[in-house]
Amino acid sequence: MNETQTASGGTAGSRLGDEIVSRINQLGMISETPQHLARIFLSPEHRTAADLILSWMRDAGMEAHLDAIGNVCGRYEGDRPGLPCLMLGSHYDTVRDAGKWDGPLGVITAIACVADLNRRGVRLPFAVEIVGFADEEGVRFASTLLGSRAVAGTFDASVLDARDRDGVSMRGAMVQFGLDPGQIGAAARTRRELHAYVELHIEQGPVLEQQNIPVGVVTAIAGATRLAANLSGMAGHAGTVPMALRRDALAGAAECIVAVEQFCKADGAGLVGTVGVITALPGATNVIPGQVSFTLDIRAPADPHRKHAVAEIVQQIEAIAKRRELSLQIDVTHENGTVPCAPWLKAQVAEAVAAEGYGVFELPSGAGHDGMAMIDISDVAMLFVRCRGGISHNPAEHVELADADAGARVLLRLIENFQPSEPRTD
Repeated sequence: MNETQTASGGTAGSRLGDEIVSRINQLGMISETPQHLARIFLSPEHRTAADLILSWMRDAGMEAHLDAIGNVCGRYEGDRPGLPCLMLGSHYDTVRDAGKWDGPLGVITAIACVADLNRRGVRLPFAVEIVGFADEEGVRFASTLLGSRAVAGTFDASVLDARDRDGVSMRGAMVQFGLDPGQIGAAARTRRELHAYVELHIEQGPVLEQQNIPVGVVTAIAGATRLAANLSGMAGHAGTVPMALRRDALAGAAECIVAVEQFCKADGAGLVGTVGVITALPGATNVIPGQVSFTLDIRAPADPHRKHAVAEIVQQIEAIAKRRELSLQIDVTHENGTVPCAPWLKAQVAEAVAAEGYGVFELPSGAGHDGMAMIDISDVAMLFVRCRGGISHNPAEHVELADADAGARVLLRLIENFQPSEPRTD
């Protein structure tokens, strides 16, 4: 199949790609500051973006509304009203100093596909719904997947009392946005309303680029364990305490960090470990650090693998602390299980990829996505689109027009040929 041919046999591919890139650029202009893209949950910019996406959904022939938590929701009816839906989506919030593609590509591509169906007068034996989730990144209130958890009916109401860096509570921010915090439950959907949830997303990694292919079929969203470690030794004068008598907490933390890196590098089965934050006290040039805290993020494609790795890493950190005569406090601060993509649904994604003339390449997602919440009410699958250099959460984040085009063609083919599995009623 050539570059511009679609599942319907037409030449909508380049048109869809051009439309997608144009809208990515439009949405990317809606930001807290013009210098750095930031579109944070429940901010004025967030509302402006929501209104724009709603207009695109309506132009595509969808009924569209803002739900109780600020998700942007559009519905394209099937060949008769009220049918269960194939749900497509991603998020429209960003991190600070973000790229334009993370999240919006999935929302905008899905809208472009529905618009193509509408232009051709195609109605399917199921509805198509698109959700632009309001908060996936968790930047403002330090709790991720708020939009998709509301849809899945698993929203934790205690988050409403969380406050942002300016002291504004989520409850107050919702009221300012024009939403009623008491109505969040109205956003929840049931299993019987959904046939499946499918998300198109940039890869956020370099694997597809290394393979020289534009799209990939996701096998699972990796689970993650996050820990907070605190090492305590003895602060002292940098010039008077002999090296052999030091209980240097920072040197101990450095050994721990290298041990984590070496352990994960030796794994060879998808395990990754990251120390993202480190703080040393008292923090003076001429003082031996007496206390150091650091974070640890461990991810793997399978839960048993991740849990075993975490246990081994903790044992190594404990051994280093004991040998260096440092006291240790280590706590789990976050844990999410692996979300496998449903085999029956993943197979249909793969069929669409192959039918568009691409090799089927499977890979796990190391990053979290809204499917981690949606799994509670629906089978899920994901389609990755190549991003340049694997760069994400960065202004340099970029997807080539041809790759945006390829993702749209695959998603359109998947929608038109989608076959629901047996309905879930549990």
